[in-house]
Amino acid sequence: MPTQKLSLAPLIETILEVRWQLVEQSPGLSIDPRYKILVGRLYDRLASEYPFHEPLPTASMPDEMLGYIVQHRFRVGQDQWPLVQVGPGLVTLNETKNYTWEEFEPRCQRLVDTLFETYPSEGQSLSIVNLQLRYIDAIPFDFSRNDILAFITENLKINLSFPASFFENTPIQTTPEALNALFVFPVTEPKGSIRLRFGRGKREQDDALIWETVVQSDTPDIPEMPSQFKDWLSAAHTLTHNMFFKLIKGSLEEQFK
Repeated sequence: MPTQKLSLAPLIETILEVRWQLVEQSPGLSIDPRYKILVGRLYDRLASEYPFHEPLPTASMPDEMLGYIVQHRFRVGQDQWPLVQVGPGLVTLNETKNYTWEEFEPRCQRLVDTLFETYPSEGQSLSIVNLQLRYIDAIPFDFSRNDILAFITENLKINLSFPASFFENTPIQTTPEALNALFVFPVTEPKGSIRLRFGRGKREQDDALIWETVVQSDTPDIPEMPSQFKDWLSAAHTLTHNMFFKLIKGSLEEQFK
């Protein structure tokens, strides 16, 4: 589908996240027994695209303590994006300000294909338990001078408000100084959910409204992998793209053009 372009898009980061089943070693302790072999194989296959290896502090910790925690990054260059992250049971693809769907989509497909080609299954197939496509946006906002609830209502068409009686005869001020709101809606295509979270955060050094949009599928809604991953990814992107432009339609869209 054609994608609309915004020259001043509020995007901070785009993330594809893939998780697979770990093996329970004891109650509350799960591991990926093939993980160390996978890291070496992945790097060998990804080095032409992501040649800079960046081990994280967690890389020196025991793997059994780090289920679904990133230990290694493979970057296109030192301190450059995009990058691939890997940990026991987890791989991600991350892109920032240079994101375009036309480049990100094939990178996602290559990463998933490479994961399935290199995972040392030894007769046991790789079982994906979670897929996520996440967009993180930030809109500069002065929480000390402006009403964030009014801003969201006026600009994103999401009605967040308290009745006037809530504040009557109380010492409570009417303008919140922080925000953390999460909405989760079931989705039929791709099967799973879409999550919208709004909160206070930082973009560089400035206060901002942080806005996350996540399409997520978990077991048993995971499509056949890797053969149906392309369809899942396309449907997830279409959903996030359409919702984003519906929400910003009006003054924000004009501001971002």
